[in-house]
Amino acid sequence: MKTVSTILAAALVAGTALAAPSVMAQDYPTQPITIVVPFSAGGPTDTVTRLVAAAMSEDLGQQVVVQNVGGAGGTLGAGQVAAATNDGYTLLLHHIGMSTAPALYASLPYDPITDFEPIGLVTEVPMTIVARKDFEPETLEDLIAHVKENGENVTYANAGIGAASQLCGLLFMDALDTRMTEVPYQGTGPAMTDLLGGQIDMMCDQTTNTTSQIQAGEIKAYAVTTPERIDVLPDVPTMAEGGIEDFELAIWHGLYAPAGTDPAIVERLTQSLQVALANETVATSFADLGTAPVTAEEATPDALAQRLEEQIALWGEVIAAAGVAAQ
Repeated sequence: MKTVSTILAAALVAGTALAAPSVMAQDYPTQPITIVVPFSAGGPTDTVTRLVAAAMSEDLGQQVVVQNVGGAGGTLGAGQVAAATNDGYTLLLHHIGMSTAPALYASLPYDPITDFEPIGLVTEVPMTIVARKDFEPETLEDLIAHVKENGENVTYANAGIGAASQLCGLLFMDALDTRMTEVPYQGTGPAMTDLLGGQIDMMCDQTTNTTSQIQAGEIKAYAVTTPERIDVLPDVPTMAEGGIEDFELAIWHGLYAPAGTDPAIVERLTQSLQVALANETVATSFADLGTAPVTAEEATPDALAQRLEEQIALWGEVIAAAGVAAQ
């Protein structure tokens, strides 16, 4: 029979165990933090992450390291974080691909909703339709005609199934009712290298990966995927200006921790993310890349959770309508 003292002792031990994560959270972080980018180095998500990581490092007093885990349209890196220890030292910065993967992959190694704790939205980046600098079409109208005439003879680079670059290409081909030959890469960083070298015809990618090359005249730009032209690329028309209506696509990015991460740690990371996005260097660098940080109200767990759920439903319908088979 248990005595009162035994019961009290057991309760004390249990209470200590329950309180332990919060005690740990009070000292967090005590070591470097890794943010996994599920794409190769040099791509648009990598660029965004490195800017944010540097600013978060200053705020947290610990180095925030970026680790690139590319492959399978971002699902390999996301799966690695989902399986990581939920102590706040392994995070994921992913883009819209978190919401498209359920419709694109028959079997995912994670559930985007239940296997992650959302920390906050980061930014929404416009896309650009670009091509090698010696590609024959000069305008968006010329490009549309060229793709319709040549179809699968046109090579289109992307970062694999579910990547933003592939989604944009699917929408573009659907608008033209024409198929191009897709050439998948581990990320749009290496794809851009081949585009610059003339080994590939065209690509649709985020301004964070294309702006400097467009401005330098190293690649051709045909259109942006925003309703209006953007300040950093004022001479690049919108898709609507070229005759393709209702083609709008912005690639949102979010920061996540593995499911079960202590709420106090998530709160601290959210605060740090908000500090980073308010950093003048981050804002200026984002502007130079054709984007901007989200507001403090959007850089929250609730805002990211809502965006993810809405976008999973939206892209499920879009991808089904496009007739894309799950891999």
